[in-house]
Amino acid sequence: MRHTLTRRDFGLGATASGALLAGTGRARAAIRPIKLGSLLPRSGYEAPIGQSCQRAVELAKKMLPEMGHAIEIVDVDTESKPEVARTQAEKLIREGVEMLVGAFDSGQSFAIAQVAEQHGIPFVINIAADPAITEQGFKYVFRNFPTSVMLGTQGLARFNDLFTATGASPKTAVLMVVNDTFGQTMLRGIHALMPKANLPFEIVDTISYDPQAKDLSIEVAKAKAAKADLLMAVTRLTDVILIVREMVKQRYEPMGIISPGSPGMYQTQFVKVLGKYADYAITNIPWLDPKQAFAHRFEAAFNQAYPGEVCTLDAGFTFEGFVICADAYKRAGSTRPQALVEALKATNIKERVMIGGPITFDAKGQNVNLPSAVVQIRGGKPIVVLPAENAELAPIFPVPGWSQRG
Repeated sequence: MRHTLTRRDFGLGATASGALLAGTGRARAAIRPIKLGSLLPRSGYEAPIGQSCQRAVELAKKMLPEMGHAIEIVDVDTESKPEVARTQAEKLIREGVEMLVGAFDSGQSFAIAQVAEQHGIPFVINIAADPAITEQGFKYVFRNFPTSVMLGTQGLARFNDLFTATGASPKTAVLMVVNDTFGQTMLRGIHALMPKANLPFEIVDTISYDPQAKDLSIEVAKAKAAKADLLMAVTRLTDVILIVREMVKQRYEPMGIISPGSPGMYQTQFVKVLGKYADYAITNIPWLDPKQAFAHRFEAAFNQAYPGEVCTLDAGFTFEGFVICADAYKRAGSTRPQALVEALKATNIKERVMIGGPITFDAKGQNVNLPSAVVQIRGGKPIVVLPAENAELAPIFPVPGWSQRG
């Protein structure tokens, strides 16, 4: 049961969080605020997601100082373009930024990682799944988000958890997938992992499409013609809205729509635009932990600041990105890049927003303690329905048809 955040609760939580976030090492007093650069796609085709992340940046500006961290955050827009992300990262570094956080998108994050490595500036990735980013031997790059392989492995495993919990399973599926960097890495991962996942269905058709497409009627018609029991979807936000609209229009009603780990169906605009047709969509994705007190405090602060918006993984991972930077600076007691890198390597943050074990990084700079949950839209809100120890409601599958809703 969630409680309303009072000023006293927040003060107590901030004190406790500050103590925990200091880690096991003895924190040195910060001489001045560390200058952090935030790079997000706040315009262009990924703008809705970038703006969702930006809400957490605004909360970090307020909450982290109240938790005893000395930070200053400078915001820039990557315009949803890797080349812009690169030039903006270079601009921030010229202006004296000492750590970078971003950038949601894999292509943009990879461009920033190259700049950070070239200039010797620590870069903490909030969201980006391309495995190649942490396979380059970068010394200044740290990622608190699953790779597409991790997402695919966890996401596919949750399919069987869902089928076991509901007693229903499909025999066939059609896969719709965006043809951008993220989608193609997910596609390769799904093809590699499917034979090992022991799933009860086979993929009878794969339909690739441009995430910036304005009309997906032909692609949805092709999916419907496959007559598969399940629609598996690897999407972004605007395209999955088009897909569901076409499914309703064409009366395409599979047992359900499930994403093995992509953005779109858990986001505010998906629910706002589609209303009752958004309900019951499922995404197997890392999510805020509804059973952890720190997550409750963060979500309460988010809801107070942004009534009408949904607190999603975009906000959760973005906020954790700044927590990681603030924690490293507090323990390092220095803005020297190498001191910050050594502190990042020793990160061990137990009290967190997202489901999973403590935030730590392996030798490649990757956090591997990032399990996925089954998140289902219920009553216009994303709700954790599996695993049972984190769940707020039981899952529903198969889902009601379009005409049977509300």
